[in-house]
Amino acid sequence: MTHIVPLAQIAPAQVEALLDRAFGPDRHGRTAYRVRAGTQAIPDLSFAALDDAGGLVGTIQCWPVALACDDGSRVPMVMVGPVAVEPAAQQGGVGRLLMRHMLDAADAARDPLPLMLIGDPGYYGRFFGFDATHTSGWRLPGPFEPHRLLARGAGIPDCTGELQARVSATL
Repeated sequence: MTHIVPLAQIAPAQVEALLDRAFGPDRHGRTAYRVRAGTQAIPDLSFAALDDAGGLVGTIQCWPVALACDDGSRVPMVMVGPVAVEPAAQQGGVGRLLMRHMLDAADAARDPLPLMLIGDPGYYGRFFGFDATHTSGWRLPGPFEPHRLLARGAGIPDCTGELQARVSATL
């Protein structure tokens, strides 16, 4: 059985080691890391999955970002990910459990912000309602595949603009 706890209960070194095992030590060069550079994960939307023995088997982190629209407006959002699962536990539903737990927390927020991520549209669309309907005009500070830039929730900006860090660890 998997138990979900706030990510703050897990030592940062354990989280980093899991991320390295799940994505490789070169993960810091990815565009998603550039987008959220200088920010802190949002505690209310970042969780860890523990096995029955209390071992870390997965994490999800969410980050404060904003779309700086070319018209001068700035729309706050939440960047979802990474969702990391211990390689030996992948395909066992841990990632889906973490996503569902985070989405429930995000949906329960007093003023929920739109969520966005860079990921597989088939998976995140089918299971969690993310799509690329409004993201075609978004720019990121690095390479990405436009069909993998997905969003979910009310208030998704439908403008052309640059996705940037938003220095705030609140929703």
